[in-house]
Amino acid sequence: MSFIKQTNKLITDKVKNMKVTIVGAGNVGATCADVISYRGIASEVVLLDIKEGFAEGKALDITQCATNTGFNTKVSGVTNDYSKTAGSDVVVITSGIPRKPGMTREELIGINAGIVKTVAENVLKYSPDTIIVVVSNPMDTMTYLALKATGLPKNRIIGMGGALDSSRFRAYLSLALDKPANDISAMVIGGHGDTTMIPLTRLASYNGIPVSQFLSEEVLQKVAADTMVGGATLTGLLGTSAWYAPGASVAYLVDSILNDQKKMIACSVFVEGEYGQNDICIGVPCIIGKNGIEEIVDIHLNDQEKALFAKSADAVRSMNDALKSILV
Repeated sequence: MSFIKQTNKLITDKVKNMKVTIVGAGNVGATCADVISYRGIASEVVLLDIKEGFAEGKALDITQCATNTGFNTKVSGVTNDYSKTAGSDVVVITSGIPRKPGMTREELIGINAGIVKTVAENVLKYSPDTIIVVVSNPMDTMTYLALKATGLPKNRIIGMGGALDSSRFRAYLSLALDKPANDISAMVIGGHGDTTMIPLTRLASYNGIPVSQFLSEEVLQKVAADTMVGGATLTGLLGTSAWYAPGASVAYLVDSILNDQKKMIACSVFVEGEYGQNDICIGVPCIIGKNGIEEIVDIHLNDQEKALFAKSADAVRSMNDALKSILV
């Protein structure tokens, strides 16, 4: 067997019978499906949406890329038929609505909580062993809701936000350093929000060397500030939420699960004493593998970082208060 054939066989075997369902075929969901397919992360992707024909159209459009981009992933779309999602190894929930003018935080949470709760219950009917990745906003609160509503073990409910925030952090550091983003290691922890996330500038490095050796404190603080409003900046420029980086971040997380890569990724996960917090889902460094959250990594934060994390946790906990009536 030639080297090329051996390599193709290894790739095929790696993704054999790996199925991913993405609920919500909007920009983020469809981009996630596209990246998973293009990179050969799974053998099958199912897009599900409540809008008639929408997921089917997105799936067909992605499928028509196959001959030009060389992927073999089967991509299908369905309208609100959860039976088609049966046997999914990972389910990604992107469903929900954005906050509209005049809408209170509680109203937004109430609507999206109802959507996420219903979706989680429906996918588990057909994929009881699946790992659920939550993307819907407010993400930390929706992750907490999914965990409490389903009763699943905490390793199987993962909030994606930290993966996206960290990718933005690395991108801004890359621009400041004028160096490739893939040579930069950096992480964002805390809540997935403009005022709650914590870019760890002290621990960021360029090929193992602290970035503080290349960038002034003033520049580092600007990078951190730009990271924290990264989503809002794109919304202002685009007139809607971003989708390329969020979709790619979900695919990156799914890849680590399906292929048991054991990557360390900042994710929103239920904490029970870690980082001094309890009974919330919040972004912390996690080892991600075939079992979902396989380990929460303890980073030794300094006093300032600990204070910021505690403040972030308080804000997330306050957001969760709007769920009380739903979780009764």
